[in-house]
Amino acid sequence: MTTALQPPLPPHPGLRLRLAPRSGVPRPIDGAWWPRSYDLPAELPRLLAGLPRAWGHITSVTVNGATWSALPGRMLVSNQVVRLHRTLTASAAHTIVLLAPGRGRWDLLVVPPDTTEEAAEPLMAAAADDQE
Repeated sequence: MTTALQPPLPPHPGLRLRLAPRSGVPRPIDGAWWPRSYDLPAELPRLLAGLPRAWGHITSVTVNGATWSALPGRMLVSNQVVRLHRTLTASAAHTIVLLAPGRGRWDLLVVPPDTTEEAAEPLMAAAADDQE
């Protein structure tokens, strides 16, 4: 288990995250995240700190195993254990799945870190669009 004993990270102005507006209708994608690298232990604490409080405590994260660098089975983020899972399914190639018991599941499009800003912006906007 990887530990990060620092206090919770405040949402960083450099966090590249766009979330779809809240609605009662389930969506296939709930927004987009554009990490700065494929180093999940380095990127995940900032992502989790930037999520809405209403999402609750994320206890489980699933990413594409072929895309992300090696990851531990779990890590401590802001003094909370988060289980990390890898999948190799083609449908999850560019997504991250976040689970919070009793609150829900959120699927975010992951924009590859090396994507240019010009290419990333329309992808993030489309993923956060409030239109079905």
